[in-house]
Amino acid sequence: MAGDKQGLHAHLQSGLTTVCRCWAITRTDGQEYGFTDHDMELRFDGLVFKASTGLTAAAIEQATGLSIDNSEAMGALSDASVRDEDIEAGRFDGAEVRAWLVNWANLDQRMLQFRGSIGELRRAGGAFHAELRGLTDLLTRPLGRVYQKPCTAVLGDRVCRFNIVTPGYSVEAEILGFDGGTLLRLLGGETADEAWFERGRLDVVSGPANGLWASIKQDSRIDVGREITLWSSIGGGLAIGDRVKLTAGCDKRMETCRLKFNNTLNFQGFPDLPGEDWVMAVPKKNKPNKGGSIR
Repeated sequence: MAGDKQGLHAHLQSGLTTVCRCWAITRTDGQEYGFTDHDMELRFDGLVFKASTGLTAAAIEQATGLSIDNSEAMGALSDASVRDEDIEAGRFDGAEVRAWLVNWANLDQRMLQFRGSIGELRRAGGAFHAELRGLTDLLTRPLGRVYQKPCTAVLGDRVCRFNIVTPGYSVEAEILGFDGGTLLRLLGGETADEAWFERGRLDVVSGPANGLWASIKQDSRIDVGREITLWSSIGGGLAIGDRVKLTAGCDKRMETCRLKFNNTLNFQGFPDLPGEDWVMAVPKKNKPNKGGSIR
């Protein structure tokens, strides 16, 4: 619910104020956290804002135009709030952030000062430093088509339109063992072709790392299942017996789109673009450029 901005303004004009700041962080998995720099817990909008986290924030910089609003939040790592392993696992990457100026003596008097997301998140000396990026950060991202031979779509997105839950293109398996978090031996999925999941995705669906994912670098069949190598390790505490979901990979070639996914109609690349040899071609007396083959 919106706060009483007029009441807060009148309170600020009184000359004797009882204000603090509150932050709400919503991770991409739906987990919510509330923090405040007040010395007591506060409650509003159905969320508890904890005072025991040691969270502080730099001044919020806001500007007109397309300049990016930004700030920085700092706090101590705590089992009750932001944990070191959660940061390491990337659970706070891209989390939504809201910041209020609140009259702690009358919580109805509050104003939303900032809304955005977490950018760079650093850890040092038992504390975290989170860069907060405003909504205008989205306007700085490049948009438009890229003219290249490989497909520019992501498998299963609104442009690709391929249904990744089609039988045979995703499978669940159980972790039999792992080495360093990047090499996993799985029970299940042995019926899929060799390298079927290369360039695909591995999602953890049970255990402490539930909700985390990584891209698949290599995939091979073994006697009882599959052996998967990831591009980067999964934090969050993988354990033997946890279940994962494998999604088939796409190497962005038109041949793969046609033969593996039967989705040529939605291919987003330009396979017939001329190569560098054609671009660098120059006129020659003994071989005139008349529109024929360059070979």
